[in-house]
Amino acid sequence: MRTCFSTLTRMLAVTALSLSAPALAQDAPPTAAAPAAQAAPATMTDADPALWVVRDADTTIYLFGTVHLLRPGLSWFDEAVKTAFDASDELKIEVVLPENPAAIAPLFVAAGSYPAGTTLTSRLSPEQLTTYQAGLQRFGIPATALDPYEPWFVSLQLAQGLYMAMGMTPDSGAEKILTTAAAAAGKPITGFETIEDQLGFFDGTPESEQIGGLLMVFERAGEMRGMIDRLLTSWTEGKPDDTAVIMNEGMVDSPETSRILLTDRNRRWADTLKARMDQPGTVFVAVGAGHLAGDNSVQTFLAERGLTVTRVEY
Repeated sequence: MRTCFSTLTRMLAVTALSLSAPALAQDAPPTAAAPAAQAAPATMTDADPALWVVRDADTTIYLFGTVHLLRPGLSWFDEAVKTAFDASDELKIEVVLPENPAAIAPLFVAAGSYPAGTTLTSRLSPEQLTTYQAGLQRFGIPATALDPYEPWFVSLQLAQGLYMAMGMTPDSGAEKILTTAAAAAGKPITGFETIEDQLGFFDGTPESEQIGGLLMVFERAGEMRGMIDRLLTSWTEGKPDDTAVIMNEGMVDSPETSRILLTDRNRRWADTLKARMDQPGTVFVAVGAGHLAGDNSVQTFLAERGLTVTRVEY
């Protein structure tokens, strides 16, 4: 059962759709309760996430791994990260979200809903149904509230609730801070993918792995908190090898989900960045930290394409 838990964690780590609960409130199923908005901490905690660079004679590309939901009070947008960002002509992220978050909800719900006549409970075995129903009860969710939705959609909603219950929010996340800074500086912001692309990737993962991940939210919510804390620690301490270990635990039995959400996307992004090296300028690339860790990282595929990726020490 470890595999499905790790699959879900990877899904959360690689997605750029950092949707807040209010953005989906009108259309989405209920999620775990999130805390009220918190005031900014009086003191900041130093964080030094990993940063890499690729260079040739007239082009520089920085690679920065992000966490999409963070607790307030982490001081990471400084030192080498801020220097690299300030020196960049443009910001490239996974996907550029619309200014109005409510515009995302209809796309998200449409992609995450079963066709008419199909329900989530009808896709579960008797044993899975028992686990599922018990989980709904523990979360305080009505028995039929989630029936129209596919497992991946429900998993992300519930797990996001866990993140937010731990005090992490999209507004404190790296993408929000970076895009706000880029807009203020007049830097162009582009995406590797569209929202529709990303939703399609989730929707294209095997249903059996989706169901396993959903049941794992119910069965091991307490352990998920520990894994989220470990991921955050590895990020703040700039230890991508630790991130890779956490992300890859048990993934050998979920090859399709890993391929769709991570490996194939990393290859495509490496192709895009290889082509970008033919144009002069400096680019700050910010994608989920899981994409920059492990054997199938973006750096690995850039190296296969003849580019030298160097860790920026600071």
